[in-house]
Amino acid sequence: MLNERISSGYLAAAGALGARPGVRRLVWPDERDALSPRLLTMDLAAFKADIDAAAEECFGPLGLVVTYDGLDEVADAVAALPGQLTASLHAEPEEAGGLAALAAVLAGRSGRVLWNQWPTGVSVTHAMQHGGPYPATTAPSTTSVGTAAIERFLRPVAYQGWPQDLLPPPLRDDNPWKVPQAVR
Repeated sequence: MLNERISSGYLAAAGALGARPGVRRLVWPDERDALSPRLLTMDLAAFKADIDAAAEECFGPLGLVVTYDGLDEVADAVAALPGQLTASLHAEPEEAGGLAALAAVLAGRSGRVLWNQWPTGVSVTHAMQHGGPYPATTAPSTTSVGTAAIERFLRPVAYQGWPQDLLPPPLRDDNPWKVPQAVR
């Protein structure tokens, strides 16, 4: 864990979810391994009845497996979830035809949708796209991570006719890194 606050937040969130009605603890370490991974399960009816608590974000190694009888029930439950950075859909190739409705719901809830893959970590690279609907990001038209993420925080300002000493240093004529006017 990155720090004590994140560690204690993980333990609190995992403990709260693990104590919810309908949740079974499949993998639950003892106190000596407090920050070890945890795996929980619940059926779809219990999940839908307690969707706000079940969908609460937990930063740390926690998994919740939701079991169901019919695939037709799953898309409605997923549509009730808040936006996410990523979503993974795992299935056999011959099952793809029956997953169109669920795939469409996942694409509407996530910034990156993966087929038979787990999401990678994030990095600041040109190829990284990691965004999605709120709360995954507050700017769904941009990425949350990667070099294009600067667009989320960029607010262009044009300075017209300003004296040099009032301009921000990067825009002043004496800035050695400034692009010469003839090139602009």
